[in-house]
This record gives sequence, C-alpha cells and structure tokens, in this order.
Amino acid sequence: MNWDNARIFLAVARTGTLRGAAQRLAVDQATVGRRVAALEDELSAKLFLRTSTALVLTPAGEALIGPAEAMEQAAHTIERRIAGTDEQLAGTIRVATTETLAATFVLPAIAQLRQQHPGIDIVCMTSKSIANLTKREADVAVRTLRPDAPDLIARRIAQLETGIYASRSYVAARGMPEEGTAFAGHDLVLYPRNEVPWMWEDLCGEPISRGRVVLQSSSAMTVFEAIVAGIGITELVCHRAETRPELVRVLPNRRDTQDVWLVTHADLHKTARVRALMDAIVNVFCAYKKPAMPQRAQTA
Repeated sequence: MNWDNARIFLAVARTGTLRGAAQRLAVDQATVGRRVAALEDELSAKLFLRTSTALVLTPAGEALIGPAEAMEQAAHTIERRIAGTDEQLAGTIRVATTETLAATFVLPAIAQLRQQHPGIDIVCMTSKSIANLTKREADVAVRTLRPDAPDLIARRIAQLETGIYASRSYVAARGMPEEGTAFAGHDLVLYPRNEVPWMWEDLCGEPISRGRVVLQSSSAMTVFEAIVAGIGITELVCHRAETRPELVRVLPNRRDTQDVWLVTHADLHKTARVRALMDAIVNVFCAYKKPAMPQRAQTA
C-alpha cells in the first residue's frame, strides 16, 4: 500500500464520508471513491460499510488504521526534516492562530515579513481549536495555551491584559454596570459555552449570573463587532479594544491576563523562512507592554 492510498483511507475513516475526505484533502470526490475502491481491490478486503449516512470501518478497515497512521507519522517526519534543512527565504508557511491575535498582531507581522522577503507566502488559519504541528497542520502557531508535546518548541512572547467593554451607545442607553452586581440588568455577548466555558462563570472575575446572554457567536470578529454595535458587554483584549473609539471600558478594576505562546516543531524552527516569520511576530509583540498580573488560561 502506497502513502497516497493510505492518506485517502485515513481521511475517509476520520470524516466518515467521501465528500468530507475530498474536502479535507482538496481533491475531487470521485478520485477519493476510486482510490478507496482500488485499495479494497488491492487488499482483497472490504474496508468500509456503506450506510445511508456514512462510511463505517469494517474489521479489516479497523485493522488497517494502525499501519496507515504509522505511514502518516513517517511521512510527516520526512516532510518536517526536509523542510528543516531549507535555507531559502522563499516558499509557503502555514501559521495557525486565533482571529483576535491575527487581527491585532499576526497580520502586521506578516505585512513586515512580506516587505522584507516577498518570496515568502503565508497561509493564515484562524480558529479557537489547536492546530496539530506534529501532523504539519501548521508550521507556526501563535496561541494562548502552552503546548505540552515534547517535539514542540514554545516561547512565551507576550502577556495580554483583558478588560470588560461596552459601546458608548450601550452605556448611554443602559448605564454602567456596577461591580459586585453580577451584571444585573445588563446584556452579555459570549462565545458558546462548549467552546469557552470559563466565560459562562465570570468576566475578569465579575460573575455573570445576573446578566442576560443575548448573543452567542463562535467568531471572535463577530463578538467584537457586536460590542461595537451596542448589543451588549463582554471581555476583550485591551490592546485591540482600545483601537476603537466607540468602545468604553466598564468595571475598570476588573481585569485579567493571558500568556501568548509562539510555537513551532523542533524539526522546523531553524528553517530560514520559519525563523523570518517568527522574528517578525516577536518584533510586533515586543511593542506591546506586558502587565505583571495574575492570570488564567483563556482563548483570545
């Protein structure tokens, strides 16, 4: 079994559909179907049961998962180590971060990098989920959780202050919330509970039990613009919120911090283009003054 067939098999097994596998691999759905059929013919075994809603692994398919994942790990190791020897300031880099960190810090760093090294192209992926650098889902990550994988190199590059914000129009219409009232009589904008559960307990230490959650969104951009639009109150990174004159900080004694980590794989951290991007990111963050305050793990 060759690696091309193995990776298609794994994609189908993980997504449960030919369409899902095709989207994950950026290939045609018909190609995925042909490869699966060819692999089943090659192995003289059915790998999937075709139900009305999904493709389900057969016992033969389940037995193939381990060897296919071993091939995947070996392929990723080869890719990382070959890339790690690249001294050219050209090529593509994949950077994973959150919407907030991208808008405030990572995109300015990319702009600096492109001015200095126009041969480097960037794929910027924004999500609250953590990209797997070992599987080369990204080459560099900028995130607020420190990784614990031994093959990753992490450097703390900033400590961001967060505060509670509302729009001036909201405050004019509804008044300022008072500390110790748990946002009684006020509207809140939060991420969904299953994505950012700490927000459903308190904002910067102020309980939310008496506030009304009027809007939920998985998008950091949507949450931010909802506050600008006057829909409610939420916790924001101060460095970003202070760029918008429409916003005002409420409960100014309530504040928190979150660490920001710059992460890459040990096999890639000496690659010329990866080093250039990381240096640009560090330069942008160096302009940010780091507050010395207690903190908790958060998602920017």
